[in-house]
Amino acid sequence: MVSLAAVIVAAVAFLFAVIPVLSFIAWLPALAAIVLGIIGLVLKNRKRGLALTGLIVAAVSWIVAIVVSIASVAGLAGAVDAEIDRQASAAPAAPGESAEPAEPAEAAAPAEPAEPAEQAVPAEFASALVKAETYSTIMQMSKTGIYDQLVSEYGEKFSPEAAQYAVDNLQADYNANALAKAKTYQETMAMSPEAIRDQLVSEYGEKFTQEEADYAIANLNG
Repeated sequence: MVSLAAVIVAAVAFLFAVIPVLSFIAWLPALAAIVLGIIGLVLKNRKRGLALTGLIVAAVSWIVAIVVSIASVAGLAGAVDAEIDRQASAAPAAPGESAEPAEPAEAAAPAEPAEPAEQAVPAEFASALVKAETYSTIMQMSKTGIYDQLVSEYGEKFSPEAAQYAVDNLQADYNANALAKAKTYQETMAMSPEAIRDQLVSEYGEKFTQEEADYAIANLNG
């Protein structure tokens, strides 16, 4: 039973390791599987094949979790820096930097009522939108998954209002995101279409809508 438990926990650790959002905690089940595998190896009068398998899968999961976590952090940092640079380059020049002389007015026109200025977007809301764009572009997450990551105490810790603004204003193709996730599960874990569908809509998985999951499965081998 200890050896079988090692294999099961190691499989869970590997599943967590290949999912960028969960890779940061994959070391917990991986460590548990390693401990169970060692116990299974040292117990007398037990078959050691399962224990060894669990130990190997746990070790691989640990390595994969580290690689995926580092890649996710590096990708997020690069995307945020690029977005900051893009916004900085698009910002208007400060008064006096490159202002051209104003041409004299031809004639004084009657003053028109000034339109009320658009309300400035709070800095937290703008930052949440940048993060949401990063999660959608790099990690192909669902709308609900992005919102949960933005407000999570283990994630970005934005306010619910800022997170809601971000997902409401995010221009994302969630069908394409779901399809990208489905192909990842198919290529890295050899999962069946129905198992992939369940993972895509699961509240403990990717949290896509049923329609988005159906689109992904329909186009999986396209």
